[in-house]
Amino acid sequence: MKKYEVYRNIRKRAMIMGLPISLFALLMVSVIGSMLVIIFSFSLGVIVALLLFNALLFGALAQWAKNPHLLFVPKVFPNMISNKKLSPFSYA
Repeated sequence: MKKYEVYRNIRKRAMIMGLPISLFALLMVSVIGSMLVIIFSFSLGVIVALLLFNALLFGALAQWAKNPHLLFVPKVFPNMISNKKLSPFSYA
């Protein structure tokens, strides 16, 4: 009989098909858009190209989820905002 492990870290990082929720949503938007294109174009080449594109997108997003430091985006905003004077000179 199969034994299933309880997933207790759901609050730490929820995953669907090995992707975080935001990346899974991006993948689903791509799949739905591809379905719309497939419905309105009856070309075998377009169908194969969109299937290949969605498979490659899933692979790229899965790799990005495993190694998020590959596409490092620096933070724009500072960690703390302060009213403290930065200059030792007094202008008052």
